Amino acid sequence: MEETLVSASTIAWLAFAVGAVFGLVANRTSFCTMGAVSDIVAMGDWNRMRMWAMAIAVAILGTSALQLLGLLEVSKSIYTSSKLLWLSHLVGGLSFGIGMTLASGCGSKTLIRIGGGNLKSLVVFAFLGISAYMTLRGLFAVWRVRFLDSVATDLPHSQDLPAFLTASGLPPSTALMLGAAIIGGGLLLWVLLKRDAWRADVLLGGALIGATVAAAWYVSGHVGYVAEHPETLEEAFIATNSGRAESLTFVAPFAYTLELLMLWSDTSRIVTFGIASALGVIAGAAVHAVLSRSFRIEGFRDSGDLVRHMAGGILMGFGGVTALGCSIGQGITGLSTLALGSIITTAAIIVGAALTLKLQFWLMMREA
Repeated sequence: MEETLVSASTIAWLAFAVGAVFGLVANRTSFCTMGAVSDIVAMGDWNRMRMWAMAIAVAILGTSALQLLGLLEVSKSIYTSSKLLWLSHLVGGLSFGIGMTLASGCGSKTLIRIGGGNLKSLVVFAFLGISAYMTLRGLFAVWRVRFLDSVATDLPHSQDLPAFLTASGLPPSTALMLGAAIIGGGLLLWVLLKRDAWRADVLLGGALIGATVAAAWYVSGHVGYVAEHPETLEEAFIATNSGRAESLTFVAPFAYTLELLMLWSDTSRIVTFGIASALGVIAGAAVHAVLSRSFRIEGFRDSGDLVRHMAGGILMGFGGVTALGCSIGQGITGLSTLALGSIITTAAIIVGAALTLKLQFWLMMREA
């Protein structure tokens, strides 16, 4: 078994490659969850929201295909627990939605902007990472566990849609195909029925983003899966911080990146799947920025702008960890598992962003 055990560095490089594709495509197509909500609120333009829906649809269909082929078990991820932390999903999602609006973009957009030379995003990265670490293990973690995670619903089975269908009497494979067809197929149909959405950035961009999520699941959940690790003699997922199957998410990896940099001399610390994928997004976005000649150094325009971005980073760090994911980690990766908690979080993120945008527009009109 030791001869066939994949190395942590191999998983990290594969994660970096997947992240780089994500970063390049997202930068090229202006893929952005906050931007999608902003386009609707400000202009009634749904194209970027359809791009996001296309990404979700492809991620669902791709992830479901991996499961049907026996290459992945999403039950071995953080998303499908039988304990539904509904209050954490609501509060965390709302916090993240508000935060990403104040910070001019979510975690993935922060990485993309760093790759494009945006110094403001470096500040967001630092505050998001510190806040995420505090919510994982520090002061915020105490509040999270005591007041939010303690309010939950225990289900008789896992919280993904196929589990509910299986409980009604359907075979597991049939339930999975039906769930993927209802959610993934429904979103795909919603995108394709709108003729205005038949554009390369919407269709191809969304499809490639969704494909990176499925590819990331394959890397960590299949290539990096070991049924019996030679050292622990237990099931393991190589180079993942959670010890479970992971895909793309951009909140906790910020915290783990800062931790790695601060504890670099500790040889037990490694570049994990999450850290590598986040760094890959920066690299992919930087490549596109250089090739398109859009790379430019940008700073804060005033102290108010700085405060808003700092507050946004703190709210995203707290919200993303509390809700078990961000607009990508729950809004695409989590939804690809068809988990109920991911649906709650994604809806809360959209509501939080929309309300904050409306408030910002109202304040701007008032000042004018």
